[in-house]
Formats: sequence, C-alpha cells, structure tokens
Amino acid sequence: MLVLAQISDLHLDGTARATERAERVLDHLRALPGPLDALLVTGDIADHGEDSEYKEAARLLFTDAPWPVLTCPGNHDVRGPYRTALLGEAAPSDAPVNRAHRVGGTEILMVDSSLPGSDEGQLDAETYAWLEDRLAGLDDGTPVLLSFHHHPVRMHHPRLDTWRLRAPEPLAALVERHPEIVGLIIGHAHTPAATTFAGGP
Repeated sequence: MLVLAQISDLHLDGTARATERAERVLDHLRALPGPLDALLVTGDIADHGEDSEYKEAARLLFTDAPWPVLTCPGNHDVRGPYRTALLGEAAPSDAPVNRAHRVGGTEILMVDSSLPGSDEGQLDAETYAWLEDRLAGLDDGTPVLLSFHHHPVRMHHPRLDTWRLRAPEPLAALVERHPEIVGLIIGHAHTPAATTFAGGP
C-alpha cells in the first residue's frame, strides 16, 4: 500500500512562527509509527517568493529527509527562485514547473497551476501538452496521482471560490479520458477537505 503525506501552504516568510509551525508538522511526520513513501508539498511554500524563503524551505524539507519530497508551486511562489533552491537548477526558466515522479509503482505528476501575478490558478497549454505526453508514455495499468495547488471545484467560501482554478473544463476532460488518473491532490484552501471532480476523488 502506498503511504503518502501531504502538507501545503507553508508560507515561509522568515518569521519564527512560520518556521516553527513547519518544524512541528515535519517532526510529527517523522514520529509516525510507519514509514512514508513520499511527502507531497502542494504549493505556497514561500510567502513572498524570495530567495531566502526558498533556502529555508530547502533546509526544512530536504535536510535528512527520510522520504522523497515532491513539490509544486502555488500562487505565492515565484518560479525562478523556486527552481534554483528546490530543484537545483543553475539557470532557471519562467516556464511552468511540471515534474513526474515514480513512487511505489504509482506515477505522481506534480504540475504548476500558478498564474504569475494572480491568486487564481490556471493549467496552461504547455502543462496540458506535458500531461498528455506523460500519460501517453505510461505502461497500461499504471495508476496516476495528479497534484497541483489550485482547487478546481467550489469550496463554498466567498474568497476561496474567487481564487480557484480557472477554466477547469479541460482538466475534467483530461481526467475523463484517462481513467488511470485515480485521484487529484490539491493545496491552496488552508483547510482539509475531500470531494469529487470529473467522477473521481
């Protein structure tokens, strides 16, 4: 059985409060009685997108981590500093940050729903093309988890519902075409919730 943990919206900003909050959560995960197969961090890792915030994130998330750490950006994240500190890219680009990981026989696709300059999200044409390419290359029967920051469904909260994923219809069509996508894992809402989208969890 695949065992994953998800954390989101760390909003690291250099303050002791934000750092200690993240440390407490990570300490709790390390103290769990069984091992984790991976830790998913679903966006808004930094609060202002500054280099120092990502350096702190790299220290907290990756130093002596007993599990793979898989990340995707959120609306507070800035792609260049994110790529440098968290992905180790020497010449980072401003392209969407889309990454594929194989964990215990499951393909986990961490994609970039951030829309620079906006609290709303969007999966752009480049990301959809990347997803189609990755899905086409998988062996039959490989389960897929798709993870990104912005929720594609209404949360029935006036602020959150203005900051969700724009135009979720192409995503719904993608999920319906690809039954190997067994679930979506989302951040952004600052609250635990479970629902369905396009007929799946």
